[in-house]
Amino acid sequence: MSIDPHPMEPEPAWVGTEDLPIHFANTFAGVIGPNAIFVDLGSAVPPAIESEEDLEQLRFVQVKPIARIAVAPGGLDDLIKVLQNLRKNHRALLRALDEEEP
Repeated sequence: MSIDPHPMEPEPAWVGTEDLPIHFANTFAGVIGPNAIFVDLGSAVPPAIESEEDLEQLRFVQVKPIARIAVAPGGLDDLIKVLQNLRKNHRALLRALDEEEP
């Protein structure tokens, strides 16, 4: 009897995702550590700029942190693939919706 050198891995089942709060994120940062990559998600709302003086006095745009996620170095490629697939699928959806318009 031979033993399969590549045992099957069960598919992950995401349970409870719909129960999590949804936050709008439009600002991202990352920090590299020795054992993890830290991805920060935040929300920034640009301040109202009504004059040249307002613009000159503006030193930074405040970002409200939403989450800091630690990703194992081995999982970074998986995260990148997920994000690339999301972008590809979103663009395809937008093209399909655009084609439906009369």
